[in-house]
Amino acid sequence: METMETETAAPRTPSGQTPWLTEAEQCAWRTHLDVSRLLMHQLEKDLQPFGLTNNDYEILVNLSESQDLRMRMSDLATATLQSKSRLSHQITRMEAAGLVRRVNCESDRRGLYAVLTDEGMETMRKVAPHHVASVRRHFIDMLPPEALAALRESLGPVAEHLRGNRKA
Repeated sequence: METMETETAAPRTPSGQTPWLTEAEQCAWRTHLDVSRLLMHQLEKDLQPFGLTNNDYEILVNLSESQDLRMRMSDLATATLQSKSRLSHQITRMEAAGLVRRVNCESDRRGLYAVLTDEGMETMRKVAPHHVASVRRHFIDMLPPEALAALRESLGPVAEHLRGNRKA
């Protein structure tokens, strides 16, 4: 009986073997994982004095950059890579802190918007300079400009591929 291969199946060589990572590939992969985890941990730590998490900040950024400082909850869930349920709990906490509020969608009675409040915008104005300084101190300033350019160029196709997988 033949089996169908899917895009998520492990790639196989002509001999049917999994092509294990080379030492250099393994090192690159693990370095990427270490940097991703450590950087996000540090950025989260730097947001704590403001009473925010990385998820809070990401939601505030998305809302502050959106038209009318609002986004449909489903679009915000997609933008922040959160399930609708998880985002709903997150928005509930942020509502209690006065940063956002929910508003019914006039054109779709089942739809809801998350809206940035004045307090949420003021929080963004206060926190954003500190967050940018943290990103700069722990990431941008650690790399020379040519390494940043190489990083953008090399990770761009990966990001594009993963965005495409989300739509499929």
